[in-house]
Amino acid sequence: MSAVAHEIIKQRELCFSPLHADPDQAQSALFLLSGVSGILGATQKSRYSLEIFYDLRLITLHIIEEALVELGFHLDNSLLTKLKRALFHYIEETQRANMGYHQDINSTQEVFVNCYQQLPHGCRDDRPMYWREYL
Repeated sequence: MSAVAHEIIKQRELCFSPLHADPDQAQSALFLLSGVSGILGATQKSRYSLEIFYDLRLITLHIIEEALVELGFHLDNSLLTKLKRALFHYIEETQRANMGYHQDINSTQEVFVNCYQQLPHGCRDDRPMYWREYL
């Protein structure tokens, strides 16, 4: 990977707390994060960790973590993990400022929309548009 691509494409590990009702949080998070713009790929490393690749121009680690926490996931909060997370947030914020990007990223909403679309509910009408007029 070139130096420019290394600055733009980030590879991070998300660690989840084992004390959660969902015993396989990493798999659930992998399912929710698939299809979100800016996330290039994700693989499950273990039962409690997930490795993600994302484009820094479109999304940051802070936004990904905020969205997962709002969806009910419990991230690992050990001291070492908190220090790493704070360092990564600072580095990414500085890199984005140096590249001229602003903080108006709206990818958090895409995570919620993706989650909502995958839920089974009756808010979808699968009929073609011309059939919807008759009922």
